[in-house]
This record gives sequence, C-alpha cells and structure tokens, in this order.
Amino acid sequence: MTSKTVSTHDDAVLNRIFNPNLPYGDVVNETDEEHAPYLEEIETDDVKEAKLYEAEGVDAAEAGDLELSLNKFTLAIQVCPTRGSGYNNRAQALRLKGDIQGALQDLNKAIELSEGQGSAACQAYTQRGLIFKLEGEDEKALEDFKRAAALGGQFAKQQVVAMNPYAALCNQMLSEVMRKVKGGEM
Repeated sequence: MTSKTVSTHDDAVLNRIFNPNLPYGDVVNETDEEHAPYLEEIETDDVKEAKLYEAEGVDAAEAGDLELSLNKFTLAIQVCPTRGSGYNNRAQALRLKGDIQGALQDLNKAIELSEGQGSAACQAYTQRGLIFKLEGEDEKALEDFKRAAALGGQFAKQQVVAMNPYAALCNQMLSEVMRKVKGGEM
C-alpha cells in the first residue's frame, strides 16, 4: 500500500501547475473529500420547502421584484434557519436593494452556519469580498477571496490574481510586449 502524503515541495509544484496565474508564493489550498469533511445536505421536508422558497425568490429577483424576492428568502430562512443558502440569497437581494449592512449581516450568518466550509461558505466569502472591494476595503476583500478560492471558487481565484499588485504589473508589462510584437516593433 502506498502513502498518500505529499511533501511540501511536491505540493508547491502541484500548486504552480494547477494555479499558473498566481504569482510565486501565493498558494491556493484546494479542499477535497479526503482532506476536509464533505458537507452533504440531508433533504428533509424543511430543506425541500426552503429550496422551493429560494427558487421563487430567485425568480422574483430576476423579474425585478426585490420586495417579493426578500419575502421569499426570509420565508426560506424561517423554515430552515440553519441553512446558509437562504442567507446568501437574501444577502444578494439586500445588496441589490442597497442595504449593504443587512447583506453583510446575512453573509456573516451564512459563514457562521457553514462553519466556513462548503459551497455556502464559498459563495458567502465571494459575495462579502465583492462588497468589501466595492467599499474600498481591499485587504478584507483579498482575505475573503483567498478563503473562497481555497474552497474552490473560480471567480475568487481570479480576483486573488487580479488584486495582486505584482501580477497586475506583470500582466501590464506582458501586454506591452505583445502590443510591440504585433506592431512589429520587436
């Protein structure tokens, strides 16, 4: 039987292969079933009802009815107050309505309920990171994007790269070189 332990060096090499756009030194820790508890939701009647309210809330938001959307997400939370998904969805509707503080409270609750694990946490960290970025709190945004990236969030990984000043400088220099090559200057 072989060991599944990976050395630190091998892990760094794998990280470079799977995350080539990240600057050296930045690490994205992927989670998987072997290294982190897999959070599978049990489909109780309450969960099914909450999911139905959430679907109706999404439909209402897409139709432009934020009040109905908020009501549906609130019903989902009342039916199943321990699910992070309802808080994530309501946070999105609150943000669209302009209630940033309410959105942040719901995102914090989603992170708390998920114990920082799984897709609900990934979505909450990503949404909260976006809010922080829009509010000019780049350090907090980057921290949340890194947490979401570690949970597998592809958009969050892109944000981590985009927010790295060294990566931005490298991308700018590479773009300039490519422009010169295409223009026949090099």
